[in-house]
Amino acid sequence: MDKMFDFDLTLRSLGLDFVQTALLAAGVLAIVAGVLGPLIVMRRMSFAVHGTSELAFTGAAAALLLGVGVEYGALGGAVIAAVLIAFLGSRESDRDSVIGVILAFGLGLGVLLLSFYQGRSTNKFGILIGQIVAVDRTNLNVLMIASALVLIVLALIYRPLLFASVDPAVAVARGVPVRFLALVFAVLVGVATAFGVQIVGSLLVVSLMVTPAAAAARVTASPWKATVLAVIFAEVSALGGIVLSLAPGKPVSAFVTTISFAIYLGCRIVAKVRDRRRRVPELSAPAAAVAV
Repeated sequence: MDKMFDFDLTLRSLGLDFVQTALLAAGVLAIVAGVLGPLIVMRRMSFAVHGTSELAFTGAAAALLLGVGVEYGALGGAVIAAVLIAFLGSRESDRDSVIGVILAFGLGLGVLLLSFYQGRSTNKFGILIGQIVAVDRTNLNVLMIASALVLIVLALIYRPLLFASVDPAVAVARGVPVRFLALVFAVLVGVATAFGVQIVGSLLVVSLMVTPAAAAARVTASPWKATVLAVIFAEVSALGGIVLSLAPGKPVSAFVTTISFAIYLGCRIVAKVRDRRRRVPELSAPAAAVAV
């Protein structure tokens, strides 16, 4: 138990190169996740992120079996999943069932591919729950380039995408290419999800892509404020999770999910208290009018 809170060990670990690389990678990923998150929540794509992560897991498993970079396999799988979800689930009534089918297929195929892998079991486990030791300078460079591209593309399509997210029917009537924007956004989410696999794992990447944004949505209705808060929450979750995991040497994903969930609960409490305070004047106004 003492090792869980070994401050000196944590400080020494922070001086290691691979830890610093992982922190930088997590910081970059948190920015992308925080920016994409509010749109994911607004467009009700949380389940889609989970489905995309399962095909990212499949791609990562295939890459591990072939002896190539796991991040490339995860990226390929996630992009394929995003395109399939965008095309096959174009109708909202079909979306959940399509995602469920893709999720089950990806998980089953990924498990099969991992069964053929004869290497270290930690590599298999790392795909599922993350492994910061596996994040090296090459991975970091690829992540930074991909993140920059995601943010640039998102900046170019943000206004029409936000319009299509808030009111898709009116956006279609105004000539906004809603389906094309949905496809592009799905690919952007796929790219971000793929790189989240190495840090928090394919099973728990939702905690970074969705939970911070869901927490932010509880305390503000403004898209800009929600984005800023989501980035802050994602940074605290990702960086805090890595730091807390150093001394005990436990999976980062457990700490990331715990921190993000605690933030979510805190935001729910703040929102509930704020709403209760707003209702008090509303309830007292009629009473005052009767007294007069």
